[in-house]
Amino acid sequence: MNRLIPIIVAGLVVIAGGAYYLAQTSEPAVAQTSVETPTESDLDTSGIQEMVLGDANAPITMIEYASFTCPHCATFHENTYPQLKADYIDTGKVKFVFREVYFDRYGLWASMIARCGGQERFFGLTDLLMKSQSDWARAGDPVAIADAIRKIGRLAGLQDAELQSCLQDEEYAKTLVAWYQTNAAKDDVSGTPSFVINGTKYSNMSYSDMKSVLDGLL
Repeated sequence: MNRLIPIIVAGLVVIAGGAYYLAQTSEPAVAQTSVETPTESDLDTSGIQEMVLGDANAPITMIEYASFTCPHCATFHENTYPQLKADYIDTGKVKFVFREVYFDRYGLWASMIARCGGQERFFGLTDLLMKSQSDWARAGDPVAIADAIRKIGRLAGLQDAELQSCLQDEEYAKTLVAWYQTNAAKDDVSGTPSFVINGTKYSNMSYSDMKSVLDGLL
């Protein structure tokens, strides 16, 4: 399980205002913006869309907290999530909510690309980003990583103009960081992946253990 850095450190993340620029030049000296630690009182996070799958009236609500740069999260999405989706989400037993956690700027950039296509493309892009995490997250310097993330966006049908607009939206990036901070504090999230199931927090677990928890609530 990846442990969360102290929330205040998230304020030092280099925000995505220059991500598109980073992919275009090897000298991104002026393209990056340091963010003062945003708080709920500083920014209105009410406009951030919750990314949800499943029946809105399902008896179980399950929130996953994950980082796009967390290897354990990628493993969960490759091995456990497909079973969870088939057995519980697609059958109307679980309403599944995905909430991003930001360890670093690269996870933030990936989140902004995943959200760039809206609700309809978010989970497809999430699958692509998680499955190829070991490739894009280790692509090299920020220029290479930004370019690799953009390529994944294009694979999902996003156009360069859309990608540029999403990655250059610095205010949205700051708001996402504030949203993450508020959620993590509210649910006492200390590592990823973490799960909040009908209000109770769980750390990473095997599918059999997760199935036992879910079946016990049905």
